[in-house]
Amino acid sequence: MSQALEQIGANRSFGGWHKRFRHASATLGCDMVFAVYLPPQAEHGPVPVLYWLSGLTCSDENFMQKAGAHRIAAELGIAIVAPDTSPRGADVPGDPDGSWDFGHGAGFYVNATAAPYDRHYRMYDYVVSELPALVEANLPVTAARGVSGHSMGGHGALICALKNPGRYRSVSAFAPITHPVDCPWGQKAFSGYLGTDRAQWKAWDAVELIATAGERLPILVDQGEADGFLAEQLKPEALREACSAAGHPLTLRLQPGYDHSYYFIASFIEDHLRHHAAALLR
Repeated sequence: MSQALEQIGANRSFGGWHKRFRHASATLGCDMVFAVYLPPQAEHGPVPVLYWLSGLTCSDENFMQKAGAHRIAAELGIAIVAPDTSPRGADVPGDPDGSWDFGHGAGFYVNATAAPYDRHYRMYDYVVSELPALVEANLPVTAARGVSGHSMGGHGALICALKNPGRYRSVSAFAPITHPVDCPWGQKAFSGYLGTDRAQWKAWDAVELIATAGERLPILVDQGEADGFLAEQLKPEALREACSAAGHPLTLRLQPGYDHSYYFIASFIEDHLRHHAAALLR
């Protein structure tokens, strides 16, 4: 293992290991922490990996502790890597108003172009390039990759797959922010990170990217019908319409009674892991 990768925690789980690592990120200009679940099969050879991107206010810990994913990942023989949701540290600017939906914990998986955020907030490059290269060089995983996420992270998963044909074998999302150029969370984040030219925002919006996507990778989306953010922030029907117009394969499942919480994610994570396994283990 590279000395640049410092292990800061390890827990045995379903015959495998949940581990946390710290490293200096050249892309983000700060130290970063990420978590990985290595299934038992990884002790005998490299396994494929699912990259999980979490939502607003989360870190590397939320999904690993709350989603109940380890048991199925251990059965299937798939690793899961969960990065943090933003750069962090005293030198990394946050929201000047101290809000929770911008800055620390809210990197939105874009490459910022507006000062002062352009120095650190390059989460897209981090999760697409720097982190997988580090993981694949130091841990027993292959270059067979899937990507998934929740809310802001669902947005991240969709744009990572849509902007990088051939890089991922599978993609899914829980309650993704599908059309950030047209919702308050996205508009706030994009104004801060990308500036006021809305034409530039479209390059980071799944609904806008669908029409010209270079690959028609099937998308699985679960959305709770009792999600309080459904109509104003998430807009799954906009994704449905874009996919229909472009002929892009989409399975959009609206789940009655489910909200935006990790109870919702835990209820359907097995379906998503099996969706990814069908592509990653072929």
